[in-house]
Amino acid sequence: MSCKFGKICGGCRFRDLSLIDYQQHKVEQVRNVLQQLCADNFVFEQPLFMQDGCRRRASLAFAKHKGKIILGFNVEQSNEIIDIDCCPMLTPKINKNLDFIRAMLGEICNTKIEINHGKKSSKLCNIDHGDIWITEADNGLDVVLEFGIDPNLEIRQTIFEMVANQDDIIRISHRKTVNHRPETIMEKIKPYLQIAGREVYIPAGTFLQPSKAGEQALLGLAIKYLGNIQGKIADLFCGVGTFSYALVAQPDVQVIAIDSSAELLSGFQESINRQMISNIKIENRNLFKYPLAGKELCGFNAVVFDPPRAGAKEQVTAIAALDYNQKPTRIVAISCNPHSFVRDANILINGGYRIKSITMVDQFVYSLHSELVALFEMPEIINK
Repeated sequence: MSCKFGKICGGCRFRDLSLIDYQQHKVEQVRNVLQQLCADNFVFEQPLFMQDGCRRRASLAFAKHKGKIILGFNVEQSNEIIDIDCCPMLTPKINKNLDFIRAMLGEICNTKIEINHGKKSSKLCNIDHGDIWITEADNGLDVVLEFGIDPNLEIRQTIFEMVANQDDIIRISHRKTVNHRPETIMEKIKPYLQIAGREVYIPAGTFLQPSKAGEQALLGLAIKYLGNIQGKIADLFCGVGTFSYALVAQPDVQVIAIDSSAELLSGFQESINRQMISNIKIENRNLFKYPLAGKELCGFNAVVFDPPRAGAKEQVTAIAALDYNQKPTRIVAISCNPHSFVRDANILINGGYRIKSITMVDQFVYSLHSELVALFEMPEIINK
């Protein structure tokens, strides 16, 4: 699908290519990086390509300029905002509500806020810029407003009155920066996702796979690569538990899910308590500083990990250092950065693992980014 902003927006660098040329270019990019692996006897599976119109989360910038609200994405390597009313990457529901969100931001930016500078000093000011984070849950849109001033009562009432009659938006929250926990301003119903047949409530501003189709592709590959493995499985960098829910749907599986985000894990724990899932155990832990190591890894039949772009160097180093008979027999690695994946994969290879399969999943359509799912096995599994 064409886009008039394709050549200037930072998100769709290759939109001017034909679909076939783009997909070939993306595969070549990944193959070139994978040449740095210390192995070449793996199967590079048929890549999976997502389509336009399926991106369910977006971060947009906004600013008030000459009395008008500019809402959109930044020009590549710039603070300039491209004013958009529709993006071909985003889901129809998100695009449908951009005009409403723009109007709501206009009312917010037109409202004076009193800022206190001590007991005897205060001034009136307006919000004139910020960011907005939109996530499409399965039951509606979850919106987080991000600007550096706490919304006053008038802004909260404006949001409530405007959103009350907007069926698609089910929650509005605010935070001062991306590092602050969002405060809910209005919640009609808790946003949830259907994952492995379960309703999973999500915290405001939570990180999710960018598309439902991409999430299902990753889950399908993880389950396929694990096969009929049973027993104890580690789900590392688990987030909201996307892979854990799919894993415990298999028979005779016990999952230990670990992440460093207390907020995500709190929602995850609440969800498994509500659904009475007894075979997921959750641990709050920074795996970059304190990876599972030594005896802690003993007894795991498999490990699934999906780290941030930095990869999982510390964790795979700990796994590779295990004695031969203590190593998990299968590892499924999900990576959104082929370069850090190659580094981590080579550590596992040097620790005795072999790569059996790698699948590219193109979640970030027309961008430089690619996702990989790979299966590592100990040699005795391959030789059976």
